[in-house]
Amino acid sequence: MKKHKKENEEPKNRFHTDHGLWSNVTYVFKNMVHYEKSLPWLILLISVSTMATRYLWNFIAKFVLDMVSNKAPAEQLIKLMGIVLVIQCATTMASTFASNQLWWRYIGVRTLMMVAKNRRIMTMKFEYLEDSDVMDAYQKAGNAVSNNNDGVEGMMHQIENFVKTLLVVGFGLAIMGTMNMWIMLGMMVLAVISFVTRNRTNRVTKKKIWDPLATWWRKRNYMENATTDFKTAKDIRAFGLKDHLVNKMRELNATRIEAEKKNQLIWWITGQIANVLWFISQCAIYAWLVYSVIYREMTIGNFTLYLGSAGTFFSQVQSLFGCVVEMLAKSREVDDWRSFLEIDDGGEEGVVPVPEYDRYEFKFENVSFRYPKAEKYALKNMNITLEAGKRLAVVGLNGAGKSTFIKLLLRLYEPTEGRILLNGTDIRSYSRADYYRIFSAVFQDVNLFAFPLSENISMSTPEETDKNRAEKCIRDAGMGERLDSLARGINTEILKVIYEDGVDLSGGEKQKLALARALYKDAPVVVLDEPTAALDALAEAALYENFDKLIGKKTAVYISHRLSSTGFCDAVAMFKDGEMAEYGTHESLLKAGGAYAEMFRMQARYYVEGGEDNGEAVEGA
Repeated sequence: MKKHKKENEEPKNRFHTDHGLWSNVTYVFKNMVHYEKSLPWLILLISVSTMATRYLWNFIAKFVLDMVSNKAPAEQLIKLMGIVLVIQCATTMASTFASNQLWWRYIGVRTLMMVAKNRRIMTMKFEYLEDSDVMDAYQKAGNAVSNNNDGVEGMMHQIENFVKTLLVVGFGLAIMGTMNMWIMLGMMVLAVISFVTRNRTNRVTKKKIWDPLATWWRKRNYMENATTDFKTAKDIRAFGLKDHLVNKMRELNATRIEAEKKNQLIWWITGQIANVLWFISQCAIYAWLVYSVIYREMTIGNFTLYLGSAGTFFSQVQSLFGCVVEMLAKSREVDDWRSFLEIDDGGEEGVVPVPEYDRYEFKFENVSFRYPKAEKYALKNMNITLEAGKRLAVVGLNGAGKSTFIKLLLRLYEPTEGRILLNGTDIRSYSRADYYRIFSAVFQDVNLFAFPLSENISMSTPEETDKNRAEKCIRDAGMGERLDSLARGINTEILKVIYEDGVDLSGGEKQKLALARALYKDAPVVVLDEPTAALDALAEAALYENFDKLIGKKTAVYISHRLSSTGFCDAVAMFKDGEMAEYGTHESLLKAGGAYAEMFRMQARYYVEGGEDNGEAVEGA
């Protein structure tokens, strides 16, 4: 009979891989050695020091009691205490030194591994960033490097704890083996039962409680950003969203609180089982030692040694198995980490650099594209040629497929069907990074970085930024007056994230800055994906025409749902419902009287109603 999946069980992420404990321990240890070669030696030093410290006073108590019982001279007691003092000081200093050196090195290794995660998300195929399984895997990987106790750093600590505890247990075996083998084996059995219980609890709580919270973390991060981001602050105040957002957060937090309650209950039960096992072990030890003193003439010194050592041994055996439990728990989190880094996004189909052509012509051959998990095609059977040195305007209503077309051209997406050719060669044969080099792209959503204005234009390091060129580009893009108003000019810091005197820009200024980026990059192909949405129609038309003059003979694609850019373009492609409905020049499409002509008339009539000058501007667009 087919088993039904429980409602509260998280569907398995298709990118998740279980590597196993040994594989994950080896993986983390190799990273430790790679980033901090001194870590193994520091772990060995603290482990030996810990072993000596754990049993030192048990032996001291035995020797002192035996010496007192045998009426040894005071000189021997003084000599013994002197030796103990030297050993205690040496082990304490060694342990303290190693401990102080270890903790910050662990953090250093973790932060360097975080860089690998960030690099991976920035180099992953763009289309994967819209896949919920990928983003859940990214969230879990982030959790695995988010603090000192979990994930990869938690595994580092557990590797250290395991080595320390293993040495203590090994020395304890040598002592306990001289007392009673059956007692020792019984203690081992109790420790194994405790281990199995804790391991199962860890496995169950991760699968049933923590893994399903990956989506919760994404929602929580979004809500935290939404309530604190400067971009949303005006809307929250203008529309009185405070109470609504607070209620949303409360609803979201209720899910986490319920998970915490369930987790605490499960672990309370596990803790009670551990307490019972400890009580049984203590009863057995005391019974045997009392019996040995009465009937087997065990000395008081040996009684003290075995009693102290037995307690240490049992607690350390439990700790050893507990350490394995924790390592298994951290191993599952390391699985999350490695699963994200190992996501196969298809990689590079080609590694050949794009040749330095005199002309760049692109041809779409029967190209169709469907987003992951979507039933409907976003683009269907697209056949179009972007001729070298020509201007192509792509127009249509929102949702017509214009931006998808651009993402395919830029190779942010790969076609579901068909192919795209650059000068007759499939673009998939080229290195993706090198292919990006030939485009200057400006998108509708312009993102500013907490860099100086010059670096926001060059999108490069300070050493590689030509400030004079950046200033020329920002002026050519229409921001000369704004630049002159800034006290530090092109060196002005953008945003207040890092610098308190940072400057934010208006929507229109951001889009002009994006145009300046395109001019600065000076790539052979220019793509404008509705970058002027924040401008009015007159300003948009003027900016398009001015920008078109600045780019000279470059190949260009202009995307818009308004028709400000179509008049000076060599060809116009009208998109509708993911297909190219019409193609031709501005004049030929107007004469055809189809969807393009209707759209043009509607916009022209709108601007006429808004004012005579606006109507004239559109008619001349």
